[in-house]
Amino acid sequence: MAVVPFSPGFSTTIEALRLREWQLGPGQPTLLTDQFCADGFHLIVDDRADVHISSKGGRFCIGWFPNGRPGTNSEGWTIAVTGAIKAPGYRISFDTEPPSDIVSAAVARVLETSRRV
Repeated sequence: MAVVPFSPGFSTTIEALRLREWQLGPGQPTLLTDQFCADGFHLIVDDRADVHISSKGGRFCIGWFPNGRPGTNSEGWTIAVTGAIKAPGYRISFDTEPPSDIVSAAVARVLETSRRV
């Protein structure tokens, strides 16, 4: 058995090769929606039960489409930040099955990088 020099997360080759269990399934979407307050965001639930949250300024929005976003191939979550004059915006999407706490972590990081203007 060879030992790999210490690095965060891996102490031996055997440890690096061990099977792991991964969280699967969408989980509880309120983990994500609970990150938003009425003071800074609008929340809309449409007639398809899709959830749309946008910042009051309109530069950030997230959509949750439990049955897939219409016109896409199983897109379940869409996060979008619009750009500015000197920087383009970006869009992140997930299908309908990633655990909501993983999507929630991505949203939390996006929100952490925002600043008031």
